Amino acid sequence: MPRQPAAAYPLPVPGGLAAWCFGVGLLQTFAALPRPAWWPLAGTMALLAGGAAMQPQGWRSRIALRAVALAACVLAGVTYAAWRAELRLADALPPEWEGEDVTVAGVVDDLPRATERGVRFALAVESVLTEGARVPRRISLAWVVGFPDAERGVVAPQVRAGERWQLVVRLQRPHGLANPGGFDLEAWLLERGLRATGYVRVDEGNRRVDAFAGRPLDHVQRLRERMRERVHAALPDSPLAGVLVALAIGDQSGIAEAQWAVFNRTGTGHLVSVSGLHVTVFALLAGGLAYALARRSARLTTRVPARKVAALVGLAASTGYVLLAGAEVPAQRTLYMLAMATLGLWAARPGSGYAIWLAALAVVLAIDPWAVLGPGFWLSFLAVGVLIYAGSARLPEVARGGGLLRRASRSLADAARAQWAITVGLVPLTLLLFGQVSIVGPLANAIAIPAVTFAIVPVTLAAALVAPLPLWPAANALLGLLMQVLEPLAQAPGAAWAQHRPLPAALPFAAFGVALALAPRGVPGRWLGLASMLPLVLLVPPRPPPGAFRVVVLDVGQGTAVVVATHAHVLLYDTGPRWNESADAGSRVVVPVLRAAGLRSIDTMVVSHRDLDHAGGALSVLQQTPVGSLLSSLDDAHPAVERQRERGAHLRCERGQKWQWDGVRFDVLFPEPRHYDDPTRKANDLSCVVRVAGAHGVALLAGDVEAVSEMALLLDSRERLPADLLLAPHHGSRTSSTPAFVAAVGARDVVFTVGHRNRFGHPRADVVERYVRRGAAVHRTDRLGALTFRFDAPGPGPPLAERERAPRYWHDPP
Repeated sequence: MPRQPAAAYPLPVPGGLAAWCFGVGLLQTFAALPRPAWWPLAGTMALLAGGAAMQPQGWRSRIALRAVALAACVLAGVTYAAWRAELRLADALPPEWEGEDVTVAGVVDDLPRATERGVRFALAVESVLTEGARVPRRISLAWVVGFPDAERGVVAPQVRAGERWQLVVRLQRPHGLANPGGFDLEAWLLERGLRATGYVRVDEGNRRVDAFAGRPLDHVQRLRERMRERVHAALPDSPLAGVLVALAIGDQSGIAEAQWAVFNRTGTGHLVSVSGLHVTVFALLAGGLAYALARRSARLTTRVPARKVAALVGLAASTGYVLLAGAEVPAQRTLYMLAMATLGLWAARPGSGYAIWLAALAVVLAIDPWAVLGPGFWLSFLAVGVLIYAGSARLPEVARGGGLLRRASRSLADAARAQWAITVGLVPLTLLLFGQVSIVGPLANAIAIPAVTFAIVPVTLAAALVAPLPLWPAANALLGLLMQVLEPLAQAPGAAWAQHRPLPAALPFAAFGVALALAPRGVPGRWLGLASMLPLVLLVPPRPPPGAFRVVVLDVGQGTAVVVATHAHVLLYDTGPRWNESADAGSRVVVPVLRAAGLRSIDTMVVSHRDLDHAGGALSVLQQTPVGSLLSSLDDAHPAVERQRERGAHLRCERGQKWQWDGVRFDVLFPEPRHYDDPTRKANDLSCVVRVAGAHGVALLAGDVEAVSEMALLLDSRERLPADLLLAPHHGSRTSSTPAFVAAVGARDVVFTVGHRNRFGHPRADVVERYVRRGAAVHRTDRLGALTFRFDAPGPGPPLAERERAPRYWHDPP
């Protein structure tokens, strides 16, 4: 029969799903949601109507028809994600209720996390008891005992998952720090549905209403909590208890920073969460047991094949495991892939690995369109995608023939190929997300993956699920043996390659390089794929030319941290605040910003004075970044000074100190040497004041000097005070920025480093007005995020504000 012309060439389902997923992800790059909200839907309908009207007469029209269908699917994804975003953003705290006392009743909706002075938890709000108030459905709360209650022995009450409480709270809208390459707290809160943050007030009305609310997921969370308590009760003194908790229930809050450093440098961080590999092995074990039992029942197998029973039991078991582990994206991805494979087996329509992978991707995004904002999403899906592309994502074929030794050698070869594919395929993404790649990762994973998957995790799960068996010490011992291997690897010189965040221009070359390097055998020039990845390393962020400098005022909340970069040198002025015993701006903001910019070391670190909002991150910076010299007004007994003495020089800040880097001059204008001998002098009035002068401008970094110190500067250094950029003294407090000082500096740009809704009221309105009257442009880090000033041309333009550089629709507007 002659071939009949096709009436239409519909878009294949995988192509449509991929386009839809792309549209969902595309929406997350928008600075604002579509207005009007219906335009993506209208565009989708118009494209579908146009495609239906087209009559494919040749290959060009067929291509056009498919392009129209792809565009329609992309717009459908944008429409769906925009609709979900509209619903979530509508669940907001009205601005007029920020900072006000509100009484709410609700259920503890997640695992509470103990902090240094209290507890943090999510609350699912069931009712608002304050008249006229409106509160989002889910909020994040801290119940902290502050001074002086802590001094009197007052402790926060124990809060358990699933409890119902009535609480008096004070809330604010989501607001995080905004820095180049920094963590987006507002995106993290949006994904988890936490639409307000705050704390529990001290009030007699706070009370536990019900010991257990009994919602379906409350049972899961209570079980997770009991398992966590069981671990700590069995291993009260073990430093590895937090890692075992993470392996059992996915709660990583108990893993110490030092342990994370080991896992990250060895590339084994994926193993200390409930990963897809763990879920798969658990499903195989449960399914294998079900298969063995089902084969013994003739009555069952005459109706349902044992393989189908095994697949269904494995899926059910993995579902329970994923719920127990907190249902993070890597575990969800594996669960949905297992569900698709099980469905294909029961329907006798097994799909390809790519189709199953894509279906799981679509399900994840349909449930959580904001999953693309987390690194776990990209690492999980890209790792499996790389394995599918490289031909390594297949189940072991136990019947391929040959003896036991031959099958073992094949398995080792398959594992080696898979590890090679993962290592090469994830290099660009790992550099983009974390700024480092583990060099010892292949060796560490070759040891850690079988140890964790086939020994530590099974023992951990057995200990968690079968309480009478005293298996926790065994799991702890096995994990301890693994750590004895990983720790020396992490400490080895060159264990990890750290560099700048790859430039956008390097990413297409890297993607092509990965595709070529992992192409099937027979494709010529596969080795050129590795060469195509070199731009990741060779293309570096530009540095200021000689005679010029760049000032980046970081957003660290209520505190100060400033990076000054010349052509070949780096100065760090202050290190931001310390928030608690395990977190400070040094490790969470300063070091990541330096690494993202490719600044591997600090030539001089200046810590202006000892207050925690300026010196809180100093020790972390010294521990994580090479520092040539430390210049400060800190006491000799300060931990940062003691640390620096072990490796470099420490000098007190004193007026008259000066040096020059790459044609840029640095002068210390304050304090005087005699000021250190005055026991009545406040720490603020010992602040190091540094002047930076290049060919195209001057910056003055004034610390927290107050009026008396400003007067001393006017008397001793008036001729050196004029500047183009001024870091406002003491965050805009009324004790600083005297009219005479403001006039003497005459700054074109003034920056206030302040925290969002800070309790000090900084900057004071009259102080801001004082600068405005002198013609200064005023900038605030709480509203604009980090600010970058470039002094590389005459009359430099306005600063680059991080919140304006990369705005997103979920960001709190200024």
